[in-house]
Amino acid sequence: MADNDKDQEKTEQATPRRREEARKKGQVARSQEVASVTILLASLIYFYFDSGRLVKKMMDLLSGFLKDSGTLLINNNNIQTLAVGWLYEFFILIAPLLLTVLVAGLFANLIQVGFVVSAEALEPKFSKINPIKGFTRLFSIKSFAELAKNTLKLCIVGYVAYMTVASELENLPSLMDKSVGEIMVYIGSISFNIILRTSWVLIVLAILDYAYQRWEHEKGLKMSKQEIKDEYKQTDGDPLIKARIRRIQREMARKRMMAQVPKADVVITNPDHIAVALQYDQRKMFAPVVVAKGAGFVAEKIREIAGENNVPVIENKPLARVLYKMVKVDEAIPKNLYKAVAEVLAYVYGLKEKIVTV
Repeated sequence: MADNDKDQEKTEQATPRRREEARKKGQVARSQEVASVTILLASLIYFYFDSGRLVKKMMDLLSGFLKDSGTLLINNNNIQTLAVGWLYEFFILIAPLLLTVLVAGLFANLIQVGFVVSAEALEPKFSKINPIKGFTRLFSIKSFAELAKNTLKLCIVGYVAYMTVASELENLPSLMDKSVGEIMVYIGSISFNIILRTSWVLIVLAILDYAYQRWEHEKGLKMSKQEIKDEYKQTDGDPLIKARIRRIQREMARKRMMAQVPKADVVITNPDHIAVALQYDQRKMFAPVVVAKGAGFVAEKIREIAGENNVPVIENKPLARVLYKMVKVDEAIPKNLYKAVAEVLAYVYGLKEKIVTV
C-alpha cells in the first residue's frame, strides 16, 4: 500500500500545511540572482554618490602611510598595535559600503520569501558529503541548468564590457595628454557604464530565474491525492471516527434533552410527527423555553416520557410546526408566539386547577 502511494502521480497543489512545513524547513522559492543583482545595484548607487569621499579618504590613508613609512620604527612591541590600527582605519573607511551590501542582501531575501528563520536548514547533513550523491548532483539536470545560466551571464557581461570599451577606443589616444587624476576619472566613468549596462541585463535574468525558481518550488511541493487524504486524516481525524464522535455527541445531547421532559409544563404535538416540550417559570424566565423537541421517533419518545410523568400533551399542529422550525432547544420563544403559547399554558393551568379541585 505504501509503495502504491509513492508511485502515485503528484498532480495536486500543495496544501497550506505542506507549504508551512516546507517553510519551516527553509524550503522556499528564492533566487540567488535576485540577491546578486540587488547587491550590485545598491553598491553601484553607493559608489555613484560616495565615490568621491571614498577615493579621497583612501588617498589620505595611503598618503599618511607612505609619509610615516620612512620615520616609523617597527619592532615586535608595536607591530600588532600598528596592524590593528591600520585595519581599524580601513574598516571605518569601507564600513558604509559593507552596511550597504548587508542591507541590500537582507532586502533581496525579504522581498522574495519574507522573514524566515529555520534552524533545520542550518543543521549539518552528512548526506551532503556523501561522494556518490555528490557525484550524482554534479551531473544532474539542475547542475547543467546552473552551468548554462552562469555561462550565459558570463557571455553577456563580457559582450557588454567589450562593446563599451570598443566604443571608447577612439578616445584612448587623447589620454596621453591627461593627468593621472583625469585618467582615473575616465577609467571610473567607463567602469560605471559597464556595470550600469550589465545591471539591466542581469535584472532581466534575475526576474527569469526567480520565475523559474518559483515554478520549480511549486512543482516540488505538489502532492498526490493519497497524500492529501492522509494529511486530512492527520489534521482533522479519520472521517469514520469523526462521524462516530458526532453520533455519540448527538446521543448524549438527546439524553440530556429527554431528561428535561418531565420538568416541562406542556408538550405540544403535530400530533404524530412533531413534539415540542415547553417549560415556564415566572420567577426565573421572562418567556417560556423549549426544553426538548423532536420529530419521528424522538417525538414519540417525548410523548411517552410526558405520559409517564403526567405532563399534559396538547395537539396544536400550526404551533408545533412553528416552534419546531424556529426555536432551538434551551431557547425562549419569540415575541410573535407569546399569545399562542399563552393560550396553551392557560388551558393547561386550567386543567391542573380542575384536577386539584377534584
